[in-house]
Amino acid sequence: MKLKSHLAISTIATSSIIVIVVTTVIFFLLKNLYQEGLQNRGIELAKVLAQDARVIDAAKLSNRGGTPDLNHYIEHIRGQTSASYIVVVNQNAIRLSHSDPQKVGHHFVGADIERALSQGVAYSTVAKGSLGDAIRNFVPIIVNGQTIGAICIGYLSERASAILLEQYGHIGVMIAIVYLLTISMVTLFVFKMKRTFLDYEPEYIVNKFSEHELILNSIRDAIIAVDTDLNITTINNSAMKLFAINNYGRRDYVNQGISRYSLSLSHLVISAQQRFHQGEFTVGKFSFRANIYPLQSSKGQIGHVIVFFPNLNQSQLERELVYLKNYSELLRSKTHEYSNKLNTLSGMLQLGRHDEAIRFIQQETDQYQSVINAIVRNISNSAVAGLLLAKFNKANEMGVKYTLDQDSMLSNYGKTVSDKLVTIIGNLIDNALLAAWQNRSQREAEVYIYLSDRSRHLIIEVQDTGAGIDDAIFDHILEFGVSSKQSDEQHGIGLYLVGQLVDYFEGTIDWERTEQNTTLFSLYLDKKNIEQYD
Repeated sequence: MKLKSHLAISTIATSSIIVIVVTTVIFFLLKNLYQEGLQNRGIELAKVLAQDARVIDAAKLSNRGGTPDLNHYIEHIRGQTSASYIVVVNQNAIRLSHSDPQKVGHHFVGADIERALSQGVAYSTVAKGSLGDAIRNFVPIIVNGQTIGAICIGYLSERASAILLEQYGHIGVMIAIVYLLTISMVTLFVFKMKRTFLDYEPEYIVNKFSEHELILNSIRDAIIAVDTDLNITTINNSAMKLFAINNYGRRDYVNQGISRYSLSLSHLVISAQQRFHQGEFTVGKFSFRANIYPLQSSKGQIGHVIVFFPNLNQSQLERELVYLKNYSELLRSKTHEYSNKLNTLSGMLQLGRHDEAIRFIQQETDQYQSVINAIVRNISNSAVAGLLLAKFNKANEMGVKYTLDQDSMLSNYGKTVSDKLVTIIGNLIDNALLAAWQNRSQREAEVYIYLSDRSRHLIIEVQDTGAGIDDAIFDHILEFGVSSKQSDEQHGIGLYLVGQLVDYFEGTIDWERTEQNTTLFSLYLDKKNIEQYD
């Protein structure tokens, strides 16, 4: 079943059920209220007649065996009301009046009058009399505390039903109008939905969006779509990688202004107006080249699509190639190093020098085991523990000494907080490893890490033996695109993200050059602020 058919049927069915229930309740309440009104009206009129002198005298005369002439008087009163009949009886339930004069002098039909004569109480019943089913209201005639007769005022059910049916007709017309309006609104809604969705089903639309996202992310060129207010509406993975903002999800950047990441790009889009435009822009200290396409619809321009890529010259391409070659050489040397160690271990085992083989293995694993033991013993957060181990492996590959303070301790936190802590600690360690490695010719490359959340603050300290931060950028190191790294393939985004997350947790960050000629980054995050995001 199509969505519009499902919605139409569901809405009409729901409306029908509501109409039926409401109509039934209204009819039931109206019937009860009308019946209650007739009962109250009959009781009040009967009470008035029970105090009438002519009625009292007629009852007394009948009880003494006389024949009073009361019928004409009572019928005159009945003609002034809506009552079907008014019957006055003596203490023996003999009629003194009736709408049919021939029934005067006969016994009252129905045992429901006995309570009024015997107990002297007023009440109403629904019973069948000589004229048919009726609502019958009884009031005793009491003189000096003695019941000398009773009055019965009846409203025939047929007449009451006719009046109710007339009222039901008016209510039914109103409900029918409401029902028709509901069907009309459903028809208009389905028609509007059909035009809005171009008669496509939601499953088809969702599949198209998924397909659109897969295609967009499979394109190697960076693509960003912005609306007329220059807010990002779509961004693919390549664009996030070039912007170095892929530490967060795509949703974090949708509806964000493009000027937040590149002011020159926003100026370039503004200058494009309603035509295809090419130009260059920068993100931090890196240059990109962009093709800007206007997005047009039947209602006019709705935004722009930006396709961009690094604006690399020949020297930059050469540096990229050299970097890749150096990295491959590093991998090759590490492979050769471990191959030699495995050959050495194999030779020892073949020569039967098992004790030496065990000492050789122990020597190779001591540092690794010490780090693992420190992580397992002190770091309860599995995400951060995995990160610390991965960075230890990276440090070994780079030839950097990696030390995790034995006094470190970190509790477990929720996924949201853990992901952000991984981003903070990971960027700080990456910067420290690179700084220490670049300064390895001056001193032994080493990185020192300390984590603690024992007190009311979560403390993160990362120290390295690098050359330090250039004085020219010392006060701007947390700004977007600013970097102290020597190679251009680094974007200068890591510390910017660290600063953004420290602000997110309302914490503080400090950096200094220590007396040991090392660079120390210290972060302090209030655990109360962390726990509210946990």
